[in-house]
Amino acid sequence: MRALLLPLVALSLYACAGSLPPADPHQAWVELATQQPSHTISANRLDGARLSEGRFFQVNPGAHELEVRFQYERSGGGGMDPSGSPGQVACILRVQYASFAAGQRYRLEARPLAAKAQAWLYDGQRKVLARGEVLRCGPF
Repeated sequence: MRALLLPLVALSLYACAGSLPPADPHQAWVELATQQPSHTISANRLDGARLSEGRFFQVNPGAHELEVRFQYERSGGGGMDPSGSPGQVACILRVQYASFAAGQRYRLEARPLAAKAQAWLYDGQRKVLARGEVLRCGPF
């Protein structure tokens, strides 16, 4: 049984870590990033429509609203949990930007801030283009 389990686990991990599709030069590419490997961020909605691919956004030029789900582990003592134990926090963040350009690469970064989160949209030169708005945060 163990001999069968190991290949199945390896195959499922490989499927999750598959390569990203090539960038379309007629669209803008938005990669998602966090500061810590233990934090996760995924694309949730684009202009209000739910996405099936959570690793990136690829958008037409112009104005768009990006929504991401950001999860991180908070350390104890933050006042949210009476036991003071660490716990997972999940936040939904929205970023609006009016000037996405075709063929350009952007980076949406999120990081924890106490029991909430912060997000920024950067261009290729690390210039801040937009700041994220926290829609909601809570225990996961």
